[in-house]
Amino acid sequence: MILVLGSVVARDGTIGDALNLSRQHVLRSRMEPGCLAHAVHKDTENPNRLVFVEQWSSEEALREHFRVPESRAFAKELATLAAEPPSIAVYRASPVQP
Repeated sequence: MILVLGSVVARDGTIGDALNLSRQHVLRSRMEPGCLAHAVHKDTENPNRLVFVEQWSSEEALREHFRVPESRAFAKELATLAAEPPSIAVYRASPVQP
């Protein structure tokens, strides 16, 4: 499984737009092949920070996600609302068996 953790800090006054844009991206992404989970969360300590948590079935599924024109458009539009460059980290993960 592939995990993606990302975040963006929105400029003052733009968090509503950033959240709406992100929700649309999340809903669309969930429909893509290989998407196991995709969510956006508001940081409880920084009200202008959004955190993304994604699970993908494979690296190829994630690469395809990044190739989707709507994904690229989302990243570009979100960057226009950001106070600083967004962050993203990709990890390979295995479920822990009890």
